[in-house]
Amino acid sequence: MSGDLGAEVAVRAAHACLKRHVHLKIILVGDPARLGELVQSVAANEPRLLIQAASEVVAMSEAPADALRKKKDSSMRVAINLVKEGKAGACVSAGNTGALMATSKFVLKMLPGIDRPAIIAELPSIGGTVHMLDLGANTECSPEQLFQFAVMGSIVTSDIRSLQQPRVALLNIGVEDTKGHDTVKEASMLLKASSLNYVGYIEGNEIFSGKADVVVTDGFTGNIALKTMEGTVGLASHYLRRAFTRNLFAKFQAFLASPVLRSLRLRMDSRNYNGASLVGLNGIVIKSHGGADSVAFQHAIETALVEVRNQVPQQIGNLLKQEAA
Repeated sequence: MSGDLGAEVAVRAAHACLKRHVHLKIILVGDPARLGELVQSVAANEPRLLIQAASEVVAMSEAPADALRKKKDSSMRVAINLVKEGKAGACVSAGNTGALMATSKFVLKMLPGIDRPAIIAELPSIGGTVHMLDLGANTECSPEQLFQFAVMGSIVTSDIRSLQQPRVALLNIGVEDTKGHDTVKEASMLLKASSLNYVGYIEGNEIFSGKADVVVTDGFTGNIALKTMEGTVGLASHYLRRAFTRNLFAKFQAFLASPVLRSLRLRMDSRNYNGASLVGLNGIVIKSHGGADSVAFQHAIETALVEVRNQVPQQIGNLLKQEAA
């Protein structure tokens, strides 16, 4: 019921996913009257699109502690409860990130061996994509927590991209062993001693280089890096538009280059990478961007489907047990 564009986005995305997956069922959680109207207009007579009532909505600006304490019948809380009760395989939400993280952690609890949940997302890179975590859940991390992030990132990347041994790298200010603070150095030692395919340090300008499949960092650095990437894409788009519209000849050049520009736009379209996983929880929760349209929200649902099929939390737990043995 939350998100910047409202419930219609979720309903349209759910209907699109149902058409692609014949065995899928989706539960829409929120105001039954509003959801009922949307279902009738978008997906009338669709028996696999169910409605679960919830009387409250967590606002995008609401404090996570208030949402957790005061809104026990919010659409977010009810959806996460469905996962806890085994009535749903995953929760997908475009709502308040802090509230989603706090509520998920309170209701679902952490996997054994995981201290904190992390936010992981798939981003475009040369030759494919790269998964990066943490993107904002934990501003400060210990070496052990960075190691846990690497384990979780390796599992998610392996499942999403069908890779046997994803290459894991630590984000650092240099690639030499002497660079970085003690936390990163100690985390690097833990990774070197593990069974993960650890390839060492990676610098910020190499995140999209294709040198690694998983990039691990703390949430403070990761969130700044992500927002910088988004701003850079916006800046490049701004200058491209100016360059191709400055005069008639430039517009003609834009017309000639339109197939290339269209391909580039599709490759860089953020909607194709929507759906960040809250990993480390004893259950699957996917965070959609608050401003996601139905295409982007559909991608978030598809991400949840992959994680349910591959039982990502169980895989993370099993790998942690192996590393501890």
